Amino acid sequence: MSRPRVAPYPVPHDRTARRLEWAFLPPHLRAYIERRCGSPVRSAISQTSGFTPGFASVLVCEDGSRHFVKAASVKAQRMFAESYREEARKLAALPASVPAPRLLWHLDDDWVVLGIEYVAARTPRRPWQQDDLDALLDSLEVAADALTPPPPGLDLDTAEADFAPLLEGWPTIHATRTDLDPGHLAEAEALARRFSEVVGGETLTHTDIRSDNVLIDPDGRALVCDWNWPVRAAAWFDSFAALIGPRGEGIDVDRVIAERRLLCDVDAEAFDINLALYVGYFFSQAEQPVPPTSPHLRDHQRWQGDVCWDWLAERRGWA
Repeated sequence: MSRPRVAPYPVPHDRTARRLEWAFLPPHLRAYIERRCGSPVRSAISQTSGFTPGFASVLVCEDGSRHFVKAASVKAQRMFAESYREEARKLAALPASVPAPRLLWHLDDDWVVLGIEYVAARTPRRPWQQDDLDALLDSLEVAADALTPPPPGLDLDTAEADFAPLLEGWPTIHATRTDLDPGHLAEAEALARRFSEVVGGETLTHTDIRSDNVLIDPDGRALVCDWNWPVRAAAWFDSFAALIGPRGEGIDVDRVIAERRLLCDVDAEAFDINLALYVGYFFSQAEQPVPPTSPHLRDHQRWQGDVCWDWLAERRGWA
């Protein structure tokens, strides 16, 4: 049984983002959104999970309806506006069988705005509980079936091309993580550099599976949100990534792997290579400056890296 040796998750699960509020959107944009909602907005409940500063709120209208809306300024928040633009493109292409909230409308002008299906749902409980993880893995299996091959008309990067930059941080890791055995670091880097051997595939994968991108609906079904940057990759990729947080919070992920159809037959070395790739990304990103709009991002990434390192060390038999 996996026994994580890392500290508890260090950041508040539901208060990680500093987002734009409804009152600070331009008047013409608020008026446009209200027209799309069909009723004046009475209140806006900001969604403060996640790590981006774009507007993301549940709007409660005078007619009692609720709407989930995301928005980012093309001029002032160009990177996040591009992210929302890509999310709209990907959501519009997802087959109806994929368990995800649907895109209802969007605007692409001086602001990128997405009107997404409102779901009366909750995020997974933290620390992770087995029933929420089971629901997520069930949905990821449904999604993998529906998205192999990817929907026609989507120009997707391959995992081999998209993940190549994740190797760039290894010199920083060797210089800064002097608390870790240099021989083990060298072995981990060598594993990570083999990533292209294992990540390729013909499935549209989400690539950012974590609790703030998941909703659990009243029937216990998991819905996957924030389809900003999917790539063409191995069908098991998202299911394996989904285990990082649960592993760090005490779930026996070895048992989970043995029971899951997308994971049980994957070569063990492929998982080690993937963990080493994650280590390189999370540890190097954790050394970057803290963005003022996302004060908890680096602590989140450092914890994820620690979980992946501990898991990899256990799997490789490092003392």
